[in-house]
Amino acid sequence: MTPPTPAREPAIVAEGAAAPRPTGDGTTPLGPRTVLLLALTCAVGVGNVYFPQAITPLVAAGLGTTPDAATLVVTATQIGYTAGILLLVPLGDRIPYRRLLVTLLLLAGLGLLAAGCAPALPALVAAAACVGVTTVAAQLIAPLAAGMVAPDRRGAVMGTLLSGSIGGMLLARTFSGTLGERLGWRAPYLVAAVVVLLLAVVLARALPVTAPPPPRPYLSLLAESLRLLRTEPQLRRSCLYQATVFGGFSAVWTCLALLLAGPAYGLGGQAVGMLALVGAVTMFCTPLAGRLVDRGGPDPVNLVCLLGVLVAAAVLTAGALGGTAGAAALVVGTLLLDVAMQCGTVANQARVFALCPDARSRLNTAYMTCAYLGGSVGSWAGVRIHDRTGWPGVCALVAFFAALALARHLVALYGRPPGAGARGVRVPGAGGRG
Repeated sequence: MTPPTPAREPAIVAEGAAAPRPTGDGTTPLGPRTVLLLALTCAVGVGNVYFPQAITPLVAAGLGTTPDAATLVVTATQIGYTAGILLLVPLGDRIPYRRLLVTLLLLAGLGLLAAGCAPALPALVAAAACVGVTTVAAQLIAPLAAGMVAPDRRGAVMGTLLSGSIGGMLLARTFSGTLGERLGWRAPYLVAAVVVLLLAVVLARALPVTAPPPPRPYLSLLAESLRLLRTEPQLRRSCLYQATVFGGFSAVWTCLALLLAGPAYGLGGQAVGMLALVGAVTMFCTPLAGRLVDRGGPDPVNLVCLLGVLVAAAVLTAGALGGTAGAAALVVGTLLLDVAMQCGTVANQARVFALCPDARSRLNTAYMTCAYLGGSVGSWAGVRIHDRTGWPGVCALVAFFAALALARHLVALYGRPPGAGARGVRVPGAGGRG
């Protein structure tokens, strides 16, 4: 890969206002209100991916199919999300962010309406895939924000935006589980459609305007993401960590509804949503993880997070017992898994966004595509393992994924001479060329 051109951080101005004063390193500062708006947009976008997990049994009952077949809706949403990251997020390096975000939100709202009106499972699966493709707002916001803050604040801002995503993920499960129990599985889709369409209107008026990026051929943007994945060892390393951990995370949350609705607990979709609320603690952990990354680099945070996933897998295994002991294990295990996965995300994105400032959307495309491919594989494998071996098999899958990532991380930390980042440039916290 040819050396990158000097970084051109995007300028951002509100319509009718003077441009903000750049910082000393050429970035444009983000005000608290802008960060809050971006975090809210992340919450809505990510929530659309996760709320189907809590209503799988309701979908099965409403459409007259099996719970295992209904999990195809979750898998289709995640596969669609992966496709959207791969095909649409690179456009952030070509189309002004506001126009792209508003357009995608409008399309996502229409997809949610179609899902809420689906007459049968195949139509719902197709609509869910369309929603997944278009609800990639959070993955556009991350590179936008990374290019508008000083490097020593990047981890903290990423942590704040991730808190918004976590809030959307948690509230979405609770919202869909509770609303679905009372009004049926269609209600969460229809309400989500109204929220997304309203947010698109608000963003069209309130979101700051960025200077148009230089024109680039679309196919070259797609190819560049793959080329970066091939030429950047630190990117590949971060992709592996996130794909494996997110694969285990998706397996747990996809199969959790099946466990809670089964004979051990006999609970409905609302129970999944209430359990997800325990993970609200994660919203306070990710900003702290961002500050730790800013001070000491991403590798120490990654190490703690991968060890945390292994402990979470062991604790979650006791969830198969049922009763009070099993429920306590599910609460503690899912909380630990959520914290480890999300804090690891902060570390991974900080490493990725430090590599090539003028290609952050393409870097994020490669990174998040790998992450959600891992999530899709985790959901698919988790359901099949649960069908054959039950909940302990799902927990063993989580441990296996985490062990793969931990082994790779230990090689990066201790198996190579430290200090050489990608292209020979020191990457903060990198333990080697990866």
